[in-house]
Amino acid sequence: MDDVEGSGDRGLSGRQRAVLALEGRGWPAPGAKERAIREELGLAPVRYYQILNALLDDRRALEHAPVTVNRLRRVREARRGER
Repeated sequence: MDDVEGSGDRGLSGRQRAVLALEGRGWPAPGAKERAIREELGLAPVRYYQILNALLDDRRALEHAPVTVNRLRRVREARRGER
């Protein structure tokens, strides 16, 4: 399974869709998200965030999960503005 490129121009890979789905969920306690990243996706949190960051600039991700991607883009832009 390809982490960043996806399965051609037609859509996102299963891992990419899973990252977006996990990011769209709410997290009740600190550490719960990182635990889910490791257990459900089998990824280190650092790798998860690398994949997620690349997805924010991918038009396929925006088409697949517009609410999540737009929310994360706003957060990213706000953080860049703070620097």
